[in-house]
Amino acid sequence: MFTGIVLGVGRVTDVAARGDELRIAVDAGTVDLSDVAIGDSVAVNGCCLTVVALQGTRMEFDVSAETVRCTTGLEVPGDVNLELALRLSDRLGGHMVTGHVDGTGTVVSFAAVAGDAYGSWRLEVDAPHAIARFIAPKGSIAVDGVSLTVNDVEGVRFAVNLIPHTLAVTTLKRLQPGLLVNLESDLVARYVQRMLHAPPAA
Repeated sequence: MFTGIVLGVGRVTDVAARGDELRIAVDAGTVDLSDVAIGDSVAVNGCCLTVVALQGTRMEFDVSAETVRCTTGLEVPGDVNLELALRLSDRLGGHMVTGHVDGTGTVVSFAAVAGDAYGSWRLEVDAPHAIARFIAPKGSIAVDGVSLTVNDVEGVRFAVNLIPHTLAVTTLKRLQPGLLVNLESDLVARYVQRMLHAPPAA
């Protein structure tokens, strides 16, 4: 489990295809890996991956064909948001995030909020219909692994507000219209949806 509070920005440095799957290497940069071991889970751009090799600040992960299919940002070198798995003693500053990405959304607009003296930006994303049904105003959503509060929803489009701190410590500041982002809907919303539409008991 994760919280969507990004610890730092790392970088995918190597990508090797293995059939339909990938082996990727990530340089963790300034993220402290002193208590990370092979077999641990790390959220890479919001996707829960298992460490299969570790040396210094370099981690390697195997990415399954299913994960490749439903995510973005793991298949090419580039910057990625990193979060280590939640410990029971940690503060839950964001929301409960599993790292099981539902799919990708498309950035529609990303611009500074007019008249905002603090430097906030508004991000609007179109989500696939299968994910959009779980998104509600004032609810939570993870975008590329970042826990955000939904401001507005209209159809499949939702909007979030990004404060300067979030822009400074994550990759979201590089977004622009047309780019894809990883989306994970709220865990509770998914279970509520399942309960409401579960098949009748035999």
